[in-house]
Amino acid sequence: MTVPSLEEIRDQLAAHEPRQLEDHEGQRAAVAMVLRDGAPGLEVLFIERAQHERDPWSGHMAFPGGRVDPSDTDTRAAAERETLEEVGLSLAQATLLGRLDDKTGNPATAKSLVISAYVYHLAASTAQGLVLNEEVAAALWFPVNDLLEQVHHVPYVMRQYDNIKMPGILVGEPERHIVWGLTYNFVESFFVAVGEPLPDHWEPGTRRYDKQRMTGSGG
Repeated sequence: MTVPSLEEIRDQLAAHEPRQLEDHEGQRAAVAMVLRDGAPGLEVLFIERAQHERDPWSGHMAFPGGRVDPSDTDTRAAAERETLEEVGLSLAQATLLGRLDDKTGNPATAKSLVISAYVYHLAASTAQGLVLNEEVAAALWFPVNDLLEQVHHVPYVMRQYDNIKMPGILVGEPERHIVWGLTYNFVESFFVAVGEPLPDHWEPGTRRYDKQRMTGSGG
Protein backbone atom coordinates (compact mmCIF):
# COMPACT_ATOMS: atom_id res chain seq x y z
CA MET A 1 0.00 0.00 0.00
CA THR A 2 1.16 3.50 -0.81
CA VAL A 3 -0.02 6.69 0.80
CA PRO A 4 -1.67 9.13 -1.61
CA SER A 5 0.31 12.15 -2.73
CA LEU A 6 -0.05 15.49 -0.99
CA GLU A 7 -2.29 16.70 -3.82
CA GLU A 8 -4.50 13.62 -3.50
CA ILE A 9 -4.69 14.03 0.28
CA ARG A 10 -5.68 17.68 -0.17
CA ASP A 11 -8.40 16.76 -2.67
CA GLN A 12 -9.74 13.86 -0.61
CA LEU A 13 -9.90 15.86 2.62
CA ALA A 14 -11.53 18.77 0.80
CA ALA A 15 -14.28 16.38 -0.30
CA HIS A 16 -14.56 14.71 3.11
CA GLU A 17 -17.50 15.71 5.30
CA PRO A 18 -16.30 15.09 8.86
CA ARG A 19 -18.64 14.24 11.70
CA GLN A 20 -18.77 17.39 13.81
CA LEU A 21 -20.27 17.26 17.31
CA GLU A 22 -20.85 20.98 17.48
CA ASP A 23 -23.88 20.71 19.78
CA HIS A 24 -21.80 19.10 22.52
CA GLU A 25 -22.19 21.03 25.79
CA GLY A 26 -19.35 19.41 27.71
CA GLN A 27 -15.60 19.95 27.52
CA ARG A 28 -13.80 20.18 24.20
CA ALA A 29 -10.25 19.58 23.05
CA ALA A 30 -8.43 19.70 19.73
CA VAL A 31 -5.31 18.23 18.16
CA ALA A 32 -3.20 18.93 15.08
CA MET A 33 -2.07 16.20 12.71
CA VAL A 34 0.95 17.93 11.16
CA LEU A 35 2.50 16.66 7.93
CA ARG A 36 5.80 17.86 6.49
CA ASP A 37 7.99 17.09 3.50
CA GLY A 38 10.80 14.78 4.61
CA ALA A 39 13.52 12.73 2.96
CA PRO A 40 11.33 9.58 2.74
CA GLY A 41 8.29 11.60 1.64
CA LEU A 42 5.53 12.96 3.85
CA GLU A 43 6.14 12.65 7.58
CA VAL A 44 3.74 13.11 10.49
CA LEU A 45 4.50 14.54 13.92
CA PHE A 46 3.81 12.49 17.05
CA ILE A 47 4.54 13.46 20.63
CA GLU A 48 5.03 11.34 23.72
CA ARG A 49 3.12 12.99 26.54
CA ALA A 50 5.01 13.45 29.80
CA GLN A 51 4.00 11.39 32.82
CA HIS A 52 1.47 13.32 34.88
CA GLU A 53 -1.09 11.93 37.30
CA ARG A 54 -3.72 14.50 36.30
CA ASP A 55 -3.37 13.87 32.56
CA PRO A 56 -5.71 11.09 31.28
CA TRP A 57 -3.28 10.62 28.37
CA SER A 58 -0.17 10.59 30.53
CA GLY A 59 2.69 8.83 28.74
CA HIS A 60 0.64 8.19 25.59
CA MET A 61 1.70 8.82 22.01
CA ALA A 62 -0.43 11.62 20.62
CA PHE A 63 -0.75 14.53 18.26
CA PRO A 64 0.00 17.97 19.72
CA GLY A 65 -3.14 19.39 21.28
CA GLY A 66 -5.17 19.93 24.39
CA ARG A 67 -8.32 21.37 25.87
CA VAL A 68 -10.03 24.44 24.45
CA ASP A 69 -9.44 27.58 26.51
CA PRO A 70 -11.94 30.44 26.89
CA SER A 71 -9.51 32.60 24.90
CA ASP A 72 -9.68 30.27 21.87
CA THR A 73 -12.06 31.40 19.14
CA ASP A 74 -12.76 27.79 18.12
CA THR A 75 -11.32 24.28 18.23
CA ARG A 76 -8.97 24.99 15.33
CA ALA A 77 -7.47 27.92 17.26
CA ALA A 78 -7.01 25.61 20.24
CA ALA A 79 -5.17 23.01 18.14
CA GLU A 80 -2.81 25.65 16.76
CA ARG A 81 -2.20 27.29 20.15
CA GLU A 82 -1.50 23.96 21.84
CA THR A 83 0.90 22.92 19.06
CA LEU A 84 2.86 26.13 19.53
CA GLU A 85 2.90 25.75 23.32
CA GLU A 86 3.80 22.06 23.40
CA VAL A 87 6.42 21.77 20.66
CA GLY A 88 7.18 25.36 19.66
CA LEU A 89 5.79 24.79 16.18
CA SER A 90 3.82 27.65 14.62
CA LEU A 91 1.13 26.64 12.15
CA ALA A 92 0.54 30.23 11.02
CA GLN A 93 2.17 29.51 7.65
CA ALA A 94 0.98 25.92 7.38
CA THR A 95 -1.75 24.84 4.97
CA LEU A 96 -4.93 23.49 6.55
CA LEU A 97 -5.73 20.37 4.53
CA GLY A 98 -8.93 19.41 6.30
CA ARG A 99 -10.68 18.16 9.40
CA LEU A 100 -11.23 14.61 10.66
CA ASP A 101 -14.26 13.16 12.43
CA ASP A 102 -14.77 14.38 15.98
CA LYS A 103 -14.13 11.75 18.67
CA THR A 104 -15.55 11.34 22.15
CA GLY A 105 -13.31 10.79 25.16
CA ASN A 106 -12.73 7.52 26.98
CA PRO A 107 -15.86 6.70 29.03
CA ALA A 108 -13.63 5.73 31.96
CA THR A 109 -11.52 8.90 32.04
CA ALA A 110 -13.03 11.68 29.94
CA LYS A 111 -16.57 10.70 28.94
CA SER A 112 -17.77 14.32 28.68
CA LEU A 113 -14.96 15.34 26.34
CA VAL A 114 -15.17 15.77 22.55
CA ILE A 115 -11.92 16.02 20.59
CA SER A 116 -11.55 17.59 17.14
CA ALA A 117 -8.60 17.02 14.81
CA TYR A 118 -7.22 19.21 12.02
CA VAL A 119 -4.72 18.13 9.35
CA TYR A 120 -1.97 20.54 8.29
CA HIS A 121 0.86 20.50 5.79
CA LEU A 122 4.05 22.32 6.66
CA ALA A 123 6.31 23.16 3.72
CA ALA A 124 10.04 22.66 4.15
CA SER A 125 10.61 26.40 3.86
CA THR A 126 8.42 27.08 6.90
CA ALA A 127 9.53 24.16 9.06
CA GLN A 128 11.45 24.89 12.22
CA GLY A 129 13.08 23.05 15.09
CA LEU A 130 10.91 21.73 17.90
CA VAL A 131 11.05 23.16 21.42
CA LEU A 132 9.26 20.86 23.87
CA ASN A 133 7.53 22.15 26.98
CA GLU A 134 7.05 20.27 30.26
CA GLU A 135 3.96 18.45 28.94
CA VAL A 136 5.96 16.60 26.28
CA ALA A 137 8.58 13.92 26.96
CA ALA A 138 9.61 13.42 23.31
CA ALA A 139 8.61 14.27 19.75
CA LEU A 140 9.31 12.46 16.52
CA TRP A 141 8.54 12.65 12.82
CA PHE A 142 7.42 9.35 11.28
CA PRO A 143 6.97 8.50 7.57
CA VAL A 144 3.28 8.58 6.70
CA ASN A 145 3.70 5.70 4.26
CA ASP A 146 5.10 3.49 7.03
CA LEU A 147 1.84 3.84 8.96
CA LEU A 148 0.35 1.54 6.33
CA GLU A 149 3.08 -1.10 6.58
CA GLN A 150 1.98 -4.26 8.35
CA VAL A 151 5.33 -4.65 10.09
CA HIS A 152 4.59 -1.55 12.17
CA HIS A 153 1.17 -2.78 13.32
CA VAL A 154 1.60 -4.27 16.79
CA PRO A 155 -0.62 -4.78 19.84
CA TYR A 156 -0.77 -2.29 22.67
CA VAL A 157 -1.28 -4.23 25.91
CA MET A 158 -3.51 -2.59 28.52
CA ARG A 159 -2.03 -4.33 31.55
CA GLN A 160 -4.29 -2.49 33.99
CA TYR A 161 -7.30 -4.13 32.30
CA ASP A 162 -6.39 -7.84 32.37
CA ASN A 163 -3.88 -7.47 29.54
CA ILE A 164 -6.48 -6.48 26.96
CA LYS A 165 -4.77 -5.97 23.61
CA MET A 166 -5.64 -3.02 21.40
CA PRO A 167 -4.52 -2.18 17.85
CA GLY A 168 -1.35 -0.13 17.76
CA ILE A 169 1.29 1.25 15.41
CA LEU A 170 4.96 1.20 16.41
CA VAL A 171 6.49 4.57 15.47
CA GLY A 172 9.68 4.56 17.54
CA GLU A 173 11.13 2.65 20.48
CA PRO A 174 9.43 -0.75 21.05
CA GLU A 175 7.16 -0.99 24.12
CA ARG A 176 7.24 2.81 24.38
CA HIS A 177 6.30 4.63 21.19
CA ILE A 178 3.11 2.83 20.18
CA VAL A 179 0.22 4.85 18.78
CA TRP A 180 -3.06 3.45 20.09
CA GLY A 181 -6.45 4.50 21.44
CA LEU A 182 -7.65 7.97 20.50
CA THR A 183 -4.64 8.82 18.32
CA TYR A 184 -4.87 5.49 16.51
CA ASN A 185 -8.55 6.27 15.85
CA PHE A 186 -7.63 9.64 14.34
CA VAL A 187 -4.94 8.00 12.18
CA GLU A 188 -7.50 5.44 11.08
CA SER A 189 -10.00 8.19 10.24
CA PHE A 190 -7.35 10.03 8.22
CA PHE A 191 -6.59 7.03 6.03
CA VAL A 192 -10.28 6.23 5.54
CA ALA A 193 -10.85 9.84 4.47
CA VAL A 194 -8.01 9.70 1.91
CA GLY A 195 -9.11 6.33 0.54
CA GLU A 196 -6.38 4.05 1.89
CA PRO A 197 -7.65 2.23 5.03
CA LEU A 198 -5.21 0.77 7.55
CA PRO A 199 -4.40 -2.96 7.37
CA ASP A 200 -7.04 -5.08 9.08
CA HIS A 201 -5.44 -7.15 11.84
CA TRP A 202 -8.26 -7.00 14.35
CA GLU A 203 -11.27 -9.09 15.32
CA PRO A 204 -14.35 -7.38 13.86
CA GLY A 205 -16.46 -5.75 16.54
CA THR A 206 -14.01 -6.21 19.41
CA ARG A 207 -10.98 -4.25 18.13
CA ARG A 208 -8.82 -6.70 20.07
CA TYR A 209 -5.50 -7.86 18.73
CA ASP A 210 -5.63 -11.26 17.02
CA LYS A 211 -2.15 -12.83 17.10
CA GLN A 212 -3.01 -15.57 14.64
CA ARG A 213 -4.31 -13.12 12.06
CA MET A 214 -1.33 -10.83 12.59
CA THR A 215 1.11 -13.74 12.11
CA GLY A 216 -0.77 -15.00 9.08
CA SER A 217 -0.73 -11.61 7.40
CA GLY A 218 2.99 -11.16 7.65
CA GLY A 219 3.11 -8.70 10.57
